[in-house]
Amino acid sequence: MQRRRRRPTGRRLFDFDRKLGVPLVAGADEAGRGSLAGPLVAAAVLFDYRAVGLRELRALTRLNDSKQHTPAMREELYPLVMRAAARVCVVSRSVRAIDDRGVHAINLEALRDALRAVACDGCVCLSDGFPVGDLGHDQRAITRGDATSAAIAAASVIAKVTRDRYMRRADALHPGWDFAAHVGYSTPEHRDAIRARGVSTLHRLSFQSLAYQQLALDDGQKAASR
Repeated sequence: MQRRRRRPTGRRLFDFDRKLGVPLVAGADEAGRGSLAGPLVAAAVLFDYRAVGLRELRALTRLNDSKQHTPAMREELYPLVMRAAARVCVVSRSVRAIDDRGVHAINLEALRDALRAVACDGCVCLSDGFPVGDLGHDQRAITRGDATSAAIAAASVIAKVTRDRYMRRADALHPGWDFAAHVGYSTPEHRDAIRARGVSTLHRLSFQSLAYQQLALDDGQKAASR
C-alpha cells in the first residue's frame, strides 16, 4: 500500500489565511520572550493574497513555526518572506525596558506596534495565542498561531532571524557568555557562564525565571551589571 504524501506545511498555513475570507492578512509574533538576556523582538508581516501567486507559494513551501527550523533554514526563509510580503515591520524592546515594565507588558506593546505599522483598511490582524489590544482593525488571537497561519509563521521567522543576528553580533561586545551559541536562552552552558562571570548589561534582572532562582544571584552580581 502506497503511503500518503504529507502536504507541505507552507501550503497548509497559506490555506488557513485564505479561508479567513479577506485578501489582506497581517500576522505578528515575537522572539526572545523567554530568554535570560537580550532584547525582545517582535515582527509583523502583511500578505496581500491578491499578489501571492504560485511562485511565492512554491518558494515558501517549507514555511512553518520558526522553532521547527534550523538556523540555516530560517536564514534561507528570511529573504523569501521579505519578497513575498506586502509589508514587514520589526520592533525591538531593550533589556532596560523589560526590567522597568515587565516582559509581558513589553511583549504586548511590541506586537501591537508591529501590527499597527503593517495593518491597513480591510485587513485581518492575527496574533499568536492572545489578543494584543486595540488596533482599529479586525483582530483575532490564534492558538498555536505560528504553526497555523502563514502570516504569523512568517513573522516568527523574521523576528527570530533578526534577534539571533543581533545576539551573534553582541557576542563580540560581551565575550565570555557565548551569546552567539545560545542567543540568550537558558542553556546549561549559559547558566554555567553566569555562575562563573555574573551577569552582563545584556542580562534581564527582573525576569524571575527558574534559571535565575537556581543561580541565586546576589546583590553584588546584580549591581555589577548596572
